[in-house]
Amino acid sequence: MEILGYKFKDENLLNLALTQSGADSAHNNERLEFIGDRVLGLSVATLLFEMFPNEAEGELARRHATLVSTQTLAYVAEKIKLAPHIRHGHMTAGRIQHVLADTMEALFGAIYLESGFDVARDVILSAWRELAAAEIVAPKDAKTTLQEFVQKNHTGDLPVYEFLPQTGPSHNPVFNVSVTALGKTATGSGASKKEASTAAAAELLKILAI
Repeated sequence: MEILGYKFKDENLLNLALTQSGADSAHNNERLEFIGDRVLGLSVATLLFEMFPNEAEGELARRHATLVSTQTLAYVAEKIKLAPHIRHGHMTAGRIQHVLADTMEALFGAIYLESGFDVARDVILSAWRELAAAEIVAPKDAKTTLQEFVQKNHTGDLPVYEFLPQTGPSHNPVFNVSVTALGKTATGSGASKKEASTAAAAELLKILAI
């Protein structure tokens, strides 16, 4: 199996990278995910440092947060049709992106262990360079955009977030959050409170037609 042009030599390592803890609690990709997250982070940080020499740290940080986010990782995973190859437990609707993103990071960790950082970086940049170039202006996350819009249109007020009851099984919970601003309310779900809050903010931005 090839991942972004890289062909694994060690099939056992590849299989481990594709195995979620829900499928095998003892032999899974969590440790590979841990190291792959760092390899991805440094690779993307270096890419942005070189691509945008005139941007300040804050702008680079916003670009970096977007490019290593669950949503971006899941997008790449969907583009290469990774889902059918993943061994997982119960992949509920609220966890699909999270599972795809975790597996991508585990694969990067496995490539790093098998072939070193330079090879892993080149594999990552084969997809991420185009993604980075597509963002002409450093992006802002949905929560920041919503807060700035609300303050601009109603001085002093801030969006109000409320954590709703979790859904899904206890070992694989889905977090739910509502946000209210300017008389409107929206809800969002995700694999973490942060993801759910961001999703809720994004939905409210749609309602407010920003």
